[in-house]
Amino acid sequence: MSYEQIAWLPLCGGVTAVGLVLSFLTFRRRGAAAGLRGAAWSLIPVAAYLTGALPALWQVGTAVVGFFAGLVLSPTVWAGIIVAALSALLFLVSGVMRGRRRRSAPAAPAAPAADRPAAQRPAAPPVGAAGAPTQPNTRPLPSRPAAPAADDDMADIEAILKRRGIS
Repeated sequence: MSYEQIAWLPLCGGVTAVGLVLSFLTFRRRGAAAGLRGAAWSLIPVAAYLTGALPALWQVGTAVVGFFAGLVLSPTVWAGIIVAALSALLFLVSGVMRGRRRRSAPAAPAAPAADRPAAQRPAAPPVGAAGAPTQPNTRPLPSRPAAPAADDDMADIEAILKRRGIS
C-alpha cells in the first residue's frame, strides 16, 4: 500500500478523537496530569497531518520496516550474523589461550651481559661524591604488611557476637 492510497485526514482525525476520549477517561480516573498528557499525545496525529509531516514519517516507517523485514527474513543476513558470531568466539578463545600461554611459559634464561644489546644491559652502579660506588639501600623489606590497628567498634561487635554464640 502506498502513501497516496490512504485517506489520511479521516484516519488522523479518528485516531485523535479516540485518543481524546481515552484522555478524558484517564483525566477522571487518574487526575489532571495524566489526562493532559494523554490529550497531548492524542493531538499529534492531526498535527502531523496539518504540518505535512506525514509523508516523511511514512517514508521513514517503510524504510525501517523494510530494513528489519529484510534482516529477519534473509538467509544471507543470518549467515553473516553467524560468521560474525564465530569470529567473535574465535577472538575470545585466542585471548584465553594467549593468557594461559603467558602464565605457564617458563622464564627464558638470561643471556650473558656481553651478548645483550646496550639497552638491556644493567646500568652502572651510582657513583658517590668521592668517586666510589654508593651502596644501594639494603634495608630488608617487611615480609608482610603490618596488621591494621584494632578498631574499638569492631572489638565491640566481636564481643556481642561472642556473647550470642556467633563467632
